[in-house]
Order: sequence, then structure tokens, then C-alpha cells
Amino acid sequence: MAYTVDTQKVRKGEEIDEQGIETFLREKLRGLPDEKLEVRQFGAGHSNLTYELTIGDWEAVLRRPPMGPVAPKAHDMEREYRVLQAIHPVFPLAPKPLAFESGELLGRPFFVMERRHGLVFDTEFPKGMPPTPEFGRKLSETMVDRLAELHSIDYKATKLRDMVKPDGFMERQIHGWIKRYEKARTDDVVSGERLKNWLVEHIPDSDEASIIHYDYKLNNALFDEEANMVGLFDWEMTTVGDPLADLGAAMSYWIEAEDPELLKTGLGKSPLTVNEGFYTRDEFIARYAEKSGRNLSNINVYVTFAYFKLAGIIQQIYYRYKKGQTDDPRFSRMNVFVNNLIKHAEETAGL
Repeated sequence: MAYTVDTQKVRKGEEIDEQGIETFLREKLRGLPDEKLEVRQFGAGHSNLTYELTIGDWEAVLRRPPMGPVAPKAHDMEREYRVLQAIHPVFPLAPKPLAFESGELLGRPFFVMERRHGLVFDTEFPKGMPPTPEFGRKLSETMVDRLAELHSIDYKATKLRDMVKPDGFMERQIHGWIKRYEKARTDDVVSGERLKNWLVEHIPDSDEASIIHYDYKLNNALFDEEANMVGLFDWEMTTVGDPLADLGAAMSYWIEAEDPELLKTGLGKSPLTVNEGFYTRDEFIARYAEKSGRNLSNINVYVTFAYFKLAGIIQQIYYRYKKGQTDDPRFSRMNVFVNNLIKHAEETAGL
């Protein structure tokens, strides 16, 4: 079976300079076929834009920021490119970066990386693959084990050591995301004051640092038919910091069948993790503790913060929609999801 991820025609308003891209590729990369470049777009995702590039039997992926104004320091393509340069040699599930362009061609920086093929598990099982509890459990185990593996890598042996400042990570994260949320807040989302105060009062005191993906979720990975991971993507938020922050972030995406309906369907259909066989969050956390040997007695703080951080990310996207900086209809009710995330975070914190 040939694995693939569905692509579509480039959405109106998100076209790129195909001739310019082809010229750039031929200048940067050797041995490209003589055929003409073809461009299609990956339909998933709500933030950065990704395009499939094909020249004959050669293929790659172009990743660029969204159209319109973006938040300061967000969508840093050069940083993500450099992160991949550092991580791919020690964690091959990260795609190999091929070329970077600083913004002259498309008006925004972009980078090109290798194309991986595999199965995406998001809200439905791929066509022709019957859902089974056994496969759900295998996927869950793989997700835990690859996260623990990433956290076991010595970041000081990579170029990341010159790119990061892990000291005081959680304090910077909590105060930083409070500021981002407040800056992007619109009149139709809650202030979250109780939650913000609780987070400041419960900043974890941890000096452990490891490579963290920080956007680790099922639909950011590709798998084969045996539930082995064959690729992990979206390294934009990657840094070196508290590994439990990464676990907490993963748990904010890991929806359970017992979760509130509005949380399960926040951005559309419920993810596959609500199905029988998939780990609960408690099972995921327990296996991670076993694999990593870490003390997870205060994981509740990290999960609570992760819900708030996710609310901040979604709110930044909704802010752009509210201000008319994008007209993507998928963003029109994100404020409802933000409010639900704040409420769920408060419940997780026991407020």
C-alpha cells in the first residue's frame, strides 16, 4: 500500500509564485528532474500554510506563515528550519530541511523540507482501515514512547545548545502566555483572571531541561499500517525546556470520550482518541512515567497550563479573523472554543 496525505488545489488567496519557487529550487538543490514544478496544498492545519511541491518523481514540502499580519515572534520559519537542522540528525522522525528563503520571493520567509508518506490519524481512520481497539492502543503506545524518546536526547550534543535558554522556562512560559492572551483578547472571550492568578501561584520549580516538541499531537505525526511512527511534523514551537510541559501540552490535545462535548468538538469532529482502545490521559501519563522514570506528582499544573496555552494559541488565530486580517470561515467560532478551554482549565485546576 502506498501511503499518502490528501492534498488539494491551492486555496484562493493562498497562491504562491510557482515560477519563482521553481527557479529558487533549481538554484539551491542539485539533480532535480527536468519536468515543470507542480504545487498543491495540504488542507489541514489552522496556522502555517504547507504546500506539496512535485517535479517529476521529486517531491518536497514548502512551509510558510499564514497570509496577513501575524503575532510578533510567531511563525518564525528561519528558527524552525534551524531547529530541524539540529534535530533531524539525532531524531530522524523529524523531516530533513532542504532550503530556506528569507522573504524576498514570497514576501515572507519559507523553508522547504523532505516529503514523508504515511497514514494520518485525526478524526477518522483512513479509508479501508477498519477501526479496532487493538490498533488504537498501539497508536497510543507509540505516541508515548516516541515522546519519551525525544525527551531522552542530550540537547547539549546538538546545535540547539546555542539557540535556547532553558533556565526559568516555566516562569517565562506562564507569564508570557498570559501577556499573549491579554493582547489578543477580544470582547467575546472571557478574561480568565482566576485561572491566570492560579497559574502564577503554582509555577513549577523544575530545573530539568530536554528537547520538547511542544505541539505533540496525533495528527502531527505519520504512521505505517503497524502503528509505527514514520514522521513527526510542526516543529515551530520546539525548544529546550521542562519535559513535563511537553507532556502537559500533549494531554491538552488528547481528548477522551468522557470529556465535555464542546471540548471534544472544539474545532470540528472529535479526534480518534475518543474511540475504544485509545489510552486515557491517565494511562498515557502512567506509561510516560514508566518509560521516562520522571516524577509526575504535579502533572496537573502542567496540564492546566497547557489548556490555557492552547486557548491563547486559538485566540491569536481568532483575533486575526475578528480584525479582518483573514476571512477563513474555519476561524469564525473559535471564540467559543477559547471560552470552553478556559472553563476546562479552571476545572482541571479545581477552581
